Amino acid sequence: MKKVDPIELELFKNVFIAISEEMAAVLGRTALSPNIKERKDFSCACFNRAGETLAQGSHIPVHLGAMPLSVQAALRAVTFEKGDLVILNDPYRGGTHLPDITCISPVFLGGRLSFFVANRAHHSDVGGMSPGSMPLATELFQEGLIIPPVKLHSRGRMNKDVFDLLLANVRTPDERRGDLLAQVAANEIGRARLEEAVARFGVEKVRLYSGLIQDYSEKFLRQTIRDIPDGDYAFVDHLDDDGISARPIKIAVRVTIRGDKAVIDFSSSSPQTEGGVNANFAITCSAVLYVFRSLVEEDIPFNTGLMRPLEIVAPKGSIVNAEFPAACAGGNVETSQRIVDVLLGALAKALPDRIPAASQGTMNNVAFGGYDPWRKRHFAYYETIGGGMGAGPGAAGLDGVHTHMTNSLNTPIEALENYLPLKMRRYGLRKGSGGKGLFGGGEGIVREYEFHVPTALTIMSERRRFAPYGVRGGSPGAKGKNTLISRGLKKMLGSKVNVKIRPGDVLRIETPGGGGFGRPRN
Repeated sequence: MKKVDPIELELFKNVFIAISEEMAAVLGRTALSPNIKERKDFSCACFNRAGETLAQGSHIPVHLGAMPLSVQAALRAVTFEKGDLVILNDPYRGGTHLPDITCISPVFLGGRLSFFVANRAHHSDVGGMSPGSMPLATELFQEGLIIPPVKLHSRGRMNKDVFDLLLANVRTPDERRGDLLAQVAANEIGRARLEEAVARFGVEKVRLYSGLIQDYSEKFLRQTIRDIPDGDYAFVDHLDDDGISARPIKIAVRVTIRGDKAVIDFSSSSPQTEGGVNANFAITCSAVLYVFRSLVEEDIPFNTGLMRPLEIVAPKGSIVNAEFPAACAGGNVETSQRIVDVLLGALAKALPDRIPAASQGTMNNVAFGGYDPWRKRHFAYYETIGGGMGAGPGAAGLDGVHTHMTNSLNTPIEALENYLPLKMRRYGLRKGSGGKGLFGGGEGIVREYEFHVPTALTIMSERRRFAPYGVRGGSPGAKGKNTLISRGLKKMLGSKVNVKIRPGDVLRIETPGGGGFGRPRN
């Protein structure tokens, strides 16, 4: 690493992070949907001219590790000009799944393309075969509108034809319009703040430190890997099913540590599946980067420099590197979580006193929609539900939180009831669901929805069959449960289901607890 002024390095590190955080503030405050406004299901970041991440806000890990691949796909597909804004959601061009729409804006300095700002937000509906666009599909085309890199703004002018085409293919066009315009506004503030930084510090210094920040993150990760004992560390876990077949799906990893480098090999994992739990390579990269960044104790920025000491082996056509047109709505939300679980399970063999037990290992996705006769409009809604955090050395797991690849919030029931034709009958912790141990796993959540109108419902969940593991003698967390109560009769639902809901029906989601750490003292 080049010798630099450490004070200036810290300054520029925080400049880039602050720009990303201000973009997030604008996006969260101006969006319309509860999923973006309340749950904060979005991410913002700054990139160099090659599409490599410089810094990001404290947002959604599964978004941020994948976003550089989207920026790079856009660079290959279009010629950027000043005032352009490109959108895309294609999972095979750096996207994660179709509801996640990415907006990318170039930043020109002195007539030269120098940086990008971008954000990614989960839209509650992008078309497809079921409301919420999280269906039990067998191919990508069934999951929603596929958007390749295309200019929504060209030289500062809205491309109305593109906007109208997108809105014509979703169930809630007014909400989508508002959320997309919020994304545009977030990029505008990011671009303006980068230009202000250049005006203050000079273009050459900003460019210099944009590269040195990546070197800085790389240096600390290499030192962290060097502190892990050399060796091969393997672990296997399973997804419950793919929503089409009842067969479990193996996620297997072998982590090889040699000096300051790590090879992460998923070659023994299952082939891609018919159902939509396939992860593309961008998702797998995100999960790997998240885990290794989490090992670094220093406060370093999350950027592309973290990729340099890592080699990821993910065979094409596998569950962790699916090929077009495999369905992948659940790969982003569920398979990403299991990839984290197996990576931590492998690293626990190398660092037994540092790695925690498994957290709930699912996002408990609930998507539904229908027609609201009181508000005289169609509705489509999506949310994820927190659960138990795995216990670690010296601390019990937290209760009722989102963990690992999701960093979103639980939607307040007041916002949900105000927005949708339903009532929340129960919302609280699931007592006794955390795994026992010297330090106990966190408790899951119980959430009950009573629907007032006919509704099409999709559940995409995990850990209903395979419990979150404990470590060092700790017990597993409780498995999750999905229950439909209709006309007084209870019906247990699987991990992944499409259901037609009648007025008065109640859906109960009981999320998994976290695993315990260490043997309990007698």
